[in-house]
Amino acid sequence: MNPAPLGVFDSGIGGLTVARAVFERLPHESVIYFGDTARVPYGPKSPDTVRRYSGEILAYLLGRGVKALVVACNTISAHALDFLVERSPVPLVGVIEPGARAAVQATRTGNIGVIGTAGTIASGAYERAIKRLRPDVRVCAQACPLFVPFVEEGWFDHPATELVAREYLAPLTRAGVDALVLGCTHYPLLKPLLARVLGPGVTLVDSAEETAKVVAQEIAQRDLAAPAGSRPIHHFVVSDDEQHFRKVGARFLGGRLQHVEVVPLG
Repeated sequence: MNPAPLGVFDSGIGGLTVARAVFERLPHESVIYFGDTARVPYGPKSPDTVRRYSGEILAYLLGRGVKALVVACNTISAHALDFLVERSPVPLVGVIEPGARAAVQATRTGNIGVIGTAGTIASGAYERAIKRLRPDVRVCAQACPLFVPFVEEGWFDHPATELVAREYLAPLTRAGVDALVLGCTHYPLLKPLLARVLGPGVTLVDSAEETAKVVAQEIAQRDLAAPAGSRPIHHFVVSDDEQHFRKVGARFLGGRLQHVEVVPLG
């Protein structure tokens, strides 16, 4: 038994979908969430910069005594996961491999779609992860950059969001995908709209949920679980703009955020 908290971190707010999935799957575990809101977005930044920034977050969370880490950011997972694993003395899980594995298991036709930010799609990280698991599949990747501001605005089912979604998803429909990886941590909040646009023949793979499953497995296998009946205490830490984080974060978590600290890094 280990009562120490889990560390979950992201370039900003989107990783709260991963944190929420961890809360639901591991209800006795405490979590410290760090969002680098002063330096978001990471997508346009160079891999070296992403590694440097995420290395600073890693050091901060290790200093807070976390027992395991979740990289709740597709950009960091794409550019810095190996770098972080080498430097972490505790188990560390990213979001790309769990999503890729679930997509390979879900597809019936071998046609898999991936949507994400421009940076994640350009990195090719999901395609490589999927092909490592099943080389014969066809991967259709589509950047959907407007989805993030729509989600942060709370436009989960807005006509404008649906119009843009139909435009973005048309190439995936033409490609005949039957499994779609939501390759950005903002996108799970759009699941009902995306399901309606794509139809019942397409399985939506929520990387947040899949990552939480892997975290639960790691905690169990390494005997790191908190004592049964523990009452979790969740802390939220940002590097800037606490007010915006509280406002938008409440949409991601479905309730008010408690214990928000501001800790500048770098």
